[in-house]
Amino acid sequence: MTTPSFFEVEARLDGRAGRTGTITTAHGAIRTPAFVPVGTKATVKAVLPEAMAELGAQALLANAYHLYLQPGDDVVEAAGGLGRFMGWDGPTFTDSGGFQVMSLGSGYRKTLSMDASTDAADVIATDKDRLAHVDEEGVTFRSHLDGSTHRFTPEVSMGIQHRLGADIIFAFDELTTLLDSRTYQEEALARTQAWAARCLAEHGRLAAERASRPGPSGGPGPGTPAPALFGVVQGAQHEDLRRRAARDLAALEVDGTRFDGFGIGGAIEKENLATIVGWVTDELPEDRPRHLLGIGEPDDLFAAVEAGADTFDCVGPSRVARSSRVYTADGRENLLVAASRRRFEPIEDGCDCYTCAHYTRAYLHHLFKAKEYVAATLTTIHNERYVVRLVDRMRGAIEDGTFDDLRDETLGRIAASR
Repeated sequence: MTTPSFFEVEARLDGRAGRTGTITTAHGAIRTPAFVPVGTKATVKAVLPEAMAELGAQALLANAYHLYLQPGDDVVEAAGGLGRFMGWDGPTFTDSGGFQVMSLGSGYRKTLSMDASTDAADVIATDKDRLAHVDEEGVTFRSHLDGSTHRFTPEVSMGIQHRLGADIIFAFDELTTLLDSRTYQEEALARTQAWAARCLAEHGRLAAERASRPGPSGGPGPGTPAPALFGVVQGAQHEDLRRRAARDLAALEVDGTRFDGFGIGGAIEKENLATIVGWVTDELPEDRPRHLLGIGEPDDLFAAVEAGADTFDCVGPSRVARSSRVYTADGRENLLVAASRRRFEPIEDGCDCYTCAHYTRAYLHHLFKAKEYVAATLTTIHNERYVVRLVDRMRGAIEDGTFDDLRDETLGRIAASR
């Protein structure tokens, strides 16, 4: 099957899995490694799409579950697809809704590390109601907006994501927590693998249907290109499950359709991140990109790039910005502390973001104290630029052979400031 997305490896990290490359999509190229900011509801909260382009974001990721509920995937399709709907000209990703299987079902926030000290078969957060129920065919859930009941299956997820029109989409999967037992992890992984085959079949059907539509001129020929589909590797912290899942997804082909790339998801404790990513990349083919879901902290990014991940997404930079916390070369800092009240200097000297070029810590401190909305805008611009620039620097450091120096200098400075 011909897809609008392909990957070319360009440079490699000596003796390790890390590499640089280019993913080519219908809406532009993504040079990897690359950080993909999250615009959950077709917007990075508090920031204009134009600002995201100006700060160097190469692509944005939106959430299929949220857009399905509001405004509706049919509305986004009628607008011309996700990018046109949100006024973004570059490449776009959508996730499958698989995370909501866990978050609605178990009540946990999206977090990299959870307490893995228990071995429960059925896990739910304290004082939470289960809003999602998983079976072999899919997931039934209640909307967090109005309580209405909905059904997601692999086929439904593929249909929603095709209508949303992103360049890169993900197979429907079941995300587990670190609290789930080994038995449940095995059951969930078997479901995810079965759903992956169904996603490929439906994706192939929808792509063929799209190719038969009239072109933009109204005559015969292909219409808009089909998205690239990434399978998602689960298996929590079990090496045998992770490796088996990666091998099985890499080999999977349904009616001539295979995965164009792979997501690495699931429950991972922070200290095991590099090891688990390494298990997975050992088993995945070199000629297809790997996207690590939900990662955005500097130490995690260095570990993941070194282990062979190519792209990343995370809500972290924008989420912490809205609570007055900003990334700097000395680690994360809180602008609401009293010491910022008279600091008439940028968040960070030498930062090339719009915020640091025009505003001081004292002004930002005032905005947060006054509860002005623009405070979130300005700090989000800075945080997203920090992470985008850091991963861009990693790419350059792999190319010129200075990756280890950049890692040691960056993480050493953060550690020294604690």
